[in-house]
Amino acid sequence: MNNLSIDIGYKSINHFGEPLCGDTVAVAQQANGDKIVVLADGLRSGVKASILSTLTSKIISTMMAEGMPLEECVHTIAATLPISSEYDVAYSTFTIMHIKDNEELELIQYENPRVILIRDFAATDYEMVEHVIDGKKIYRSEIKLQENDIFIAMSDGCPGANSELSYNKEWTEADIASFMETIAPVGYPAKTLATILVEECNKLYKGKPIDDATACILRVIKRVQVNLLFGPPANREDCDRMMSLFFSKAGKHIICGGTTASIAADYLGKPIKTNRVNPSLGGPPMSEIEGVELVTEGIVTIDHVVKNARDYLANDEGFAEWSVSHDAASLVSRTLFEEATDINFFVGRAVNPAHQEADMPLNFSVKMNMIEELSASLEKMGKRVKVSYF
Repeated sequence: MNNLSIDIGYKSINHFGEPLCGDTVAVAQQANGDKIVVLADGLRSGVKASILSTLTSKIISTMMAEGMPLEECVHTIAATLPISSEYDVAYSTFTIMHIKDNEELELIQYENPRVILIRDFAATDYEMVEHVIDGKKIYRSEIKLQENDIFIAMSDGCPGANSELSYNKEWTEADIASFMETIAPVGYPAKTLATILVEECNKLYKGKPIDDATACILRVIKRVQVNLLFGPPANREDCDRMMSLFFSKAGKHIICGGTTASIAADYLGKPIKTNRVNPSLGGPPMSEIEGVELVTEGIVTIDHVVKNARDYLANDEGFAEWSVSHDAASLVSRTLFEEATDINFFVGRAVNPAHQEADMPLNFSVKMNMIEELSASLEKMGKRVKVSYF
């Protein structure tokens, strides 16, 4: 199996005073597991731009995911997009990034800023072949992927960002490439890189962007496996089998739940050391077991992780907090969202009597729903997820 994986992250800021963003990023998956990432920029900004870019990104990503040729996608967009009465054009620019078997990237670019490739921590040129489809000049590239490659796609609100109603000649695509070169070696996840770039643009706009600005970043990384154990098995006789399978997996190991941690400690023949509660961290206390990277409380911690995942995929308002905090839920969130590419959940079906009291809404079905929602969210982030129940 290819040992490479693609970390995908994006961030947008709206034109100042506009409730909706005129840029849209859509991610779709083909039947073979290949991914299609589309960044579309609708004409001008606001509601109409948002509709144009949403239609464009959804049409292209859906059609390409079904294996339709690019020419057919462009024909469909031209026939579908409403015509602007002001400009007499149906206008949305787009960038398509087609990830093939995590080995090759097909880049298709139409009138967005050119995608920047940072390879070996330096901006690198790549070949672009011009195609004309329905009168539109479209550029296509085929690039073999290497570990640590970073691809930066942008809407035109990023280059030229400034506080005046004029183009900032000191913030060109080349300047953005130089800016990103300086932070590439740090190893930030794609989401963080996109956030850093867009926040820099926002700073140049002095917090009042005169255009929507979006960055969508792909980062080529090695596969990283993380294994999470949550809850004891329904049948106590399955404890050894569950622990044997869990600890036989390569990668990091996370255990959530007090009873679960006790079973794991007995299996390993290691003591549990419970850390004192640090009020500044918030949340329940964590523990330590030799050979386990992270030991936390169970259902409350996972509930917070589920909420962080929900937020991460929506407006991402909590990112600034969980991305740096050291409470249990933040540590688990960072490990799953930012480090892991492949995640194995080992979920025990045992019912905790303490959770069945009338005043405790966290019952068994809620626990199962948490894992289902978290798994679905992680898959939307591009992770490979496997859930095993015991």
